Amino acid sequence: MRTMHSFAWLAALGSLGIASSAMAAQWNLATPYGDASFHTQNTKQFAEDVADATDGELDITVHSGGSLIAHSEIKPSVRRGTVQAGEVFLSSLSNESPIYEVDTLPGLAGSYEDAYDLWQASKPIITQMFADEGLMPLYAVPWPAQGIYTDFELTDASQFEGLRVRAPNINTQRFVENLGGTPTETEEADIPTAFSTGRVDAMITSVSTGKSMSAWDYVSHYSDANLWLPKNIVFINKRAFDQLDDKTQQAVLDAAAEAERRGWQASREDSAESAKALKEHDITISKPSGQLAEDLEAAGDSLFENWQERAGDQAKMLIERYRERQADD
Repeated sequence: MRTMHSFAWLAALGSLGIASSAMAAQWNLATPYGDASFHTQNTKQFAEDVADATDGELDITVHSGGSLIAHSEIKPSVRRGTVQAGEVFLSSLSNESPIYEVDTLPGLAGSYEDAYDLWQASKPIITQMFADEGLMPLYAVPWPAQGIYTDFELTDASQFEGLRVRAPNINTQRFVENLGGTPTETEEADIPTAFSTGRVDAMITSVSTGKSMSAWDYVSHYSDANLWLPKNIVFINKRAFDQLDDKTQQAVLDAAAEAERRGWQASREDSAESAKALKEHDITISKPSGQLAEDLEAAGDSLFENWQERAGDQAKMLIERYRERQADD
């Protein structure tokens, strides 16, 4: 009897699920970033905007902090349709194509204006690459410019010798190696543990990450090098999008466009607020000069030349498009 009741209960639940799905679509969006990140706050606002615009016909649940899927598994999971949407650090996909590394090339785009031009130049290529896998980019938002955190004043590249530096993507790893350091791959959430256990001595990241990870507990200096502005990209499973009616599809696209605009502004604001917080916690912020500036430029030039060789014709087309946009500005 108990088994029969269980089957009846499951059948009723299944019927309820079917009825609910007929009334509203339920999507899951996985992101590796915590609730305190302006990226996650922006993504959650995007989900709210979609729900409001569709009167709840499309409900997107944002699973933050890697709570649903690990960072490295988000894109494959969205591709398979295990979840409908995801957010990843774009350059973390560099093992798939050098094109995904373009926003982590030192010296190419060190300001928000240049970073935006670079995104517009690379967007058509990246959109097609995602489409080839049944994916659809919605929007991309940059982190503030990347700099170097150390527990001493950084004056030249020789100080990188023997230094274990947190490097979250392949280009940062190559950059650290060009400077003579030892790159260590560490997810953002693991930064405090990496420093406290001695697995990491320094890191290349933004003022935002420095603030959110309380960098002042581990380092004393930040070299504001404006190396690059890497982006997060939010994307969806194309089949899931195609199942929506035209009105709901447009609501998603409109909310995505607003999320991109809002996100770029939030990044600017967070950059200023985070730098202020670092100073308030006695981290010395300085611009690279003299030998250090020369060493960083040389390491970046070497990285760019290597990237162009690996990326081929696509890279040439992308950079030409980027330079044209800069010339028109």
